[in-house]
Amino acid sequence: MNKYCYALIFTIFSFSKYAVNAQVAKTVFLPKCGIPTRWASQVDVEHPLPDYPRPQMQRDNWINLNGLWDYAITNERNVLPDIYSGKILVPFPIESSLSGVRKGLTRSQILWYKRNVKISGIKSDERLLLHFGAVDYKATIYVNGKLIGTHEGGYTSFSLDISHVVKRGDNEIVVKVYDPTDDGINPHGKQSLNPGNIYYTASSGIWQTVWLERVPSSYVSDVTIASDIDSGYVKINVATVDCLGKGDSIKISCSDGTSAIGALKGDMKLLIKSPHLWTPDDPFLYDLNISLIRNNKVIDVVNSYFGMRKISVKKDSTGVDRIFLNNKYVYNLGVLDQGFWPDGLYTAPTDDALKFDIAICKKMGFNTIRKHIKIESDRWYYHADKLGVIVWQDFVNPNVKLLPSAKKAFEDQVEETIKQLYNHPCITTWVLFNEKWGQYDQQRLTRWVKEKDPSRLVNGHSGELLYVNNQLRSPAPDAYIDADLTDIHSYPYPRNAPSLDGKARVLGEYGGIGVSVDGHKWNDLETGWGYDGTISPSAMLSQYEDMMDSIIILERDGLSASIYTQPFDVESEQNGLISYDRQVAKVPLEKLQAINNRILNRISSIGATHENIIIDVMDTTVVSYNVRMDEFKNGRNDSVFLRRLTVEANKRSQLDEVQLIANRYLKGLKNPFAEENLRFITKFTKNVNDTGFSILYNNVNRVNAILGPDEAEACITACIENSEIKPYIDEQKHPEWDEIKKRISRFGPLGKETLLQAQVFYSINLKDYNLFSEVASEWYNTYGKNRKWVTDFLINTMSWYLFLDCKDTSALTIAIAWIQKVVERSPSPDNYDTYANLLYKTGEKDKAIEIQEIAVKLHTGDGNISELITHLEKMKKGEPTWDN
Repeated sequence: MNKYCYALIFTIFSFSKYAVNAQVAKTVFLPKCGIPTRWASQVDVEHPLPDYPRPQMQRDNWINLNGLWDYAITNERNVLPDIYSGKILVPFPIESSLSGVRKGLTRSQILWYKRNVKISGIKSDERLLLHFGAVDYKATIYVNGKLIGTHEGGYTSFSLDISHVVKRGDNEIVVKVYDPTDDGINPHGKQSLNPGNIYYTASSGIWQTVWLERVPSSYVSDVTIASDIDSGYVKINVATVDCLGKGDSIKISCSDGTSAIGALKGDMKLLIKSPHLWTPDDPFLYDLNISLIRNNKVIDVVNSYFGMRKISVKKDSTGVDRIFLNNKYVYNLGVLDQGFWPDGLYTAPTDDALKFDIAICKKMGFNTIRKHIKIESDRWYYHADKLGVIVWQDFVNPNVKLLPSAKKAFEDQVEETIKQLYNHPCITTWVLFNEKWGQYDQQRLTRWVKEKDPSRLVNGHSGELLYVNNQLRSPAPDAYIDADLTDIHSYPYPRNAPSLDGKARVLGEYGGIGVSVDGHKWNDLETGWGYDGTISPSAMLSQYEDMMDSIIILERDGLSASIYTQPFDVESEQNGLISYDRQVAKVPLEKLQAINNRILNRISSIGATHENIIIDVMDTTVVSYNVRMDEFKNGRNDSVFLRRLTVEANKRSQLDEVQLIANRYLKGLKNPFAEENLRFITKFTKNVNDTGFSILYNNVNRVNAILGPDEAEACITACIENSEIKPYIDEQKHPEWDEIKKRISRFGPLGKETLLQAQVFYSINLKDYNLFSEVASEWYNTYGKNRKWVTDFLINTMSWYLFLDCKDTSALTIAIAWIQKVVERSPSPDNYDTYANLLYKTGEKDKAIEIQEIAVKLHTGDGNISELITHLEKMKKGEPTWDN
C-alpha cells in the first residue's frame, strides 16, 4: 500500500457517509413534492385509487379500503403498538410524498398500519375476503387482535378469509410490515436504502390497493385462461372453494355469443369462430362471464376478459429466426420502463397516470415495453391489454449480496408472478435475469419457467453480454442455454446479439442518452447522468436518429427487438425521453414517432382520450455559464438564479466560484430548515468558515430530524477535516497530532470524532500500525459503529488493506473483530474472503480454511471466483496469501 491509498480511503469514506438519503415525516399531511406529476393534485385523500383493482376477476360486491390509516414505526418486535404516530395515505409507500409521511425504514424497524372498518355482519352463506394488491415485504395481518395470516413477497397479491373473526359494527385491521429493502433476502428490484446512480428510493409497506370482498360460502377463487389461435379455442380453468361437485357446475359465456357449461374440475374450452386476434395495432379483447351454478341457481359471478394471441420464435422467409406474433413477424420496438413516480414512488398517483405511461410510449411510436425489475398492479397490465402494447416482464432479481439464502424468496416470487399475470395477453416474454444480478442455476430456472408457462417466450438472461462504449464487460459463453432469445446490452450505441439456431436475436437495452431538464429534476443539486454524459436536446434527437439508423441495419442482419433506455427520467438518472414528472418531452414526440415508424412501417395510434394530453417540449434556449457569471458579478442575487448557478459551477469544477456563489445564496436564505435547502447546505458546505457550517453545527438534532440520522454530523466532520486537518498533514512525515487536537478542540465531541477517524485512515495509508492500534478501537466503538457512513463496504476495504500490509498482531486482531461483525450482517463471498485471510495471517489456519470454503460456496458468478479458490489452495498448502 502506498501514499496514494490515503486519498482512496478518504474518498470511500466521504462517498459512504453522503450516500445516506433517509427521508423523514412532515407535520402537514400530503407534503409538497419537489417535482409532482400533474396527477398529484387529483389524488382524493378519502378515496385514492378507487377503481376495482383486479379487472380479470371482477365482482360487484366490494369495498375499497384505500385512504387514511393510522401508522407507527417501532423497533423490531412482535408487540402491537399502543400509540400510533399519525396518518398515512394508503396505498402510497411510506417513503413517498403522497403517503403524507415521507419517512424511510431501517432494516431493524417495523411499520404498523391500523384502521377501523364498519361491517354490517356476515350471513351464514357468505364469506368476507381481505385482499392486498402488494405489501413490501413481509406482511402480518391481525383482525380484531387475532393473527389472520402472513405473506412474504413485496410484488404479488394475497387474500385472507376473515369471516371467522369479524363482527357486526366496528372491526380493527392491523398490518405489520417488515421491509429491509436491499439489506434482506427479499427481492427488492431497484430499491435501495442508500439511493443513487441506478438505484432509487425504497417503497416500503402497502403500495397497492387494499379491499374487502363479500363472496358466497362457495365461490370462484381463480381463473386461468389460455388461447390457441391455431385451433381457435380458448381454454379456461376455474378454481373454486368449498364446492362439493354434486349439483355444482360452471357456466362460461363469451362476448362473441359462445358459451359452455361444465364440471368443476378440468379445463373447459370455447371455440371462437374466426377469432379476432390481439395485436398492438388492434388490441381486441373478448369479455368473459363466469358463473358458479348450484342446483340451477347462480351463486357466484366473476367477470373477466381475454385476448386471442400467440407468441413464438420461427424462421422468416430467409431462414432467420424471428419473434412472431400471431404467426407473423413483428419487430419489438420497446422502451425500458422502471415504473417509478416522483410523488408516489412505486405507486402511480391515479389510474389515469398509470394509463398515461403506456399511452405516451405508444404515442412516441413504440410497440413494446420492457417492465424492468418491478411487478406492477393488475390495472397496469389491464391498460396494456386495452391500449395494445407488447410487454416483456422482468422477474424481480434475488439479492446478490445474500445468495444462496435469497434463492427461495426469489423462486417463490417468480412462481407467484407467473400465476398472477398469466392471463394478460400483453405479456409475451418473461425475463429471468438481468446483467448477472443474482444470477444462479440459469438453465434449471429457464426450463422451470417454461414448464410453468409454455405459452410465452423466456429470456433466460437479458444483458449477460454487456457492452459499454464498445467494451465487453461480462463475457458469458453459456448465457443463452435453453432460452428463446439471445440478448445483449450495449450502451450507448446498439449492436446485435449472437446468432444461435432456434433463438431470436434481441438488444435488451441500449441508449441512455442524458439530457438534464432544470426545474424538473428529482434533485436540483445534481446534474444527473446518462451513458454519454448529459447533452443538449438537439444532440439527443440527432443521436437517437443515428441509433435508429443502426437499428434498421441490425434488423436486416437478424435483430428482432430493441429496448431503449428509457421513457422517463428516474431520480438521479436524467436519461429519459421525458422528464421524471412527466411534464416535459426532451424532443418533440411526433419526431420520435416518425423516426420509430421507419422500422415499424406503421402509424402508432392510441385512444382519443390520450391524444389530447398536452406535454411540454423542452426549451432549448441556452444561456452560457460565462454570461450568467457576468450577471452574478454585476450583482444579480435572486435565489433561483444563485442556486442554479452554484450547481452549474460545481458541474464545471469551479470550486472557488462554487463556494462564493453558495455562500451568497445561503446568506439570503429565509428558511434554511426546508428540506431542499438543508440538502443544498450539506452539499455545498465544505469548510468551517462557510455560511452553512454554523447552521448545521448549531442545529444538529433539528437537521437530522429532517434529513435523517447522522446527516448533520457527516457534513460537520467533513468540514472540520477539510479546514483543520488536511491542510496540516504532510503525507511524508508524521503529523503533529497534538497541535491538530488543540486546534479542533473548540468543536467538542465532533472535533474529537473527526480527529480519531482521520488518525485511523491516516495510519492505514502510511502503515503506522502503532497509531492504528492506539486509536482504532476507540474510534469504532465510540463513533464508527453507530454512523451510517461507516458501511460494511468501508470496513471490508480497511480490513483488506490491513491484511495486505500489516504484520502487527494487535492491529490485525482489531480488523478481525470488525470483519466478523460485517460477515454476520452481510455474509457475502468478499466479506468471508477478507475474514478468512485475516484469520490465516494471524495463525488460525483451520478456522481460516473453514471460512474460505464458505466464501467459495457462496460465490454465484459475480466477481472473481478464481481468486477465492487460489486463496483456499494456498491456505491448505500453508503458503502466504499475501505478498511477502
